[in-house]
Amino acid sequence: MKSATIDQLRQELASDEGCKYEIYLDHLNLPTFGIGHLIKKDDPEYGKPVGTVIEQERVDNVFKLDIAVTLNDCHRLYSDWNDLPEECQLIIANMMFNLGYPRLSKFKGMKAGVNAREFNAAADEMVDSKWYTQVPNRARRLVARMRALANDTED
Repeated sequence: MKSATIDQLRQELASDEGCKYEIYLDHLNLPTFGIGHLIKKDDPEYGKPVGTVIEQERVDNVFKLDIAVTLNDCHRLYSDWNDLPEECQLIIANMMFNLGYPRLSKFKGMKAGVNAREFNAAADEMVDSKWYTQVPNRARRLVARMRALANDTED
């Protein structure tokens, strides 16, 4: 993924996830900070109370690491990752950041649609998921982008 595309992904994720410079509980009641960073046992923030202030430098560094993990997972899930259209990469990376590898890897119908470059079929599978109801605004936007990609490739 080109650095300009990674910058675009960062902007999209910051918009979708929000950015908080303190520990908060996400929609699943899990401790989180920064741009959707779920606190793990090996994080120095682990066990600290909600409301603990997190410095901007820490938020920025963790976000860079989270993006790197996300992109690595995208390569793991899609062996032809580098050959996918840039817009498709952005959509999948956004979902990977949101869901993580274990959950996104279960979107077998979506993966089959992307692999076949049948982007409407991939979009249909995105809609037919629990994720679609959990983050409806984000999901509708990403599905619309996947459908637009289908229309672009038909031209």
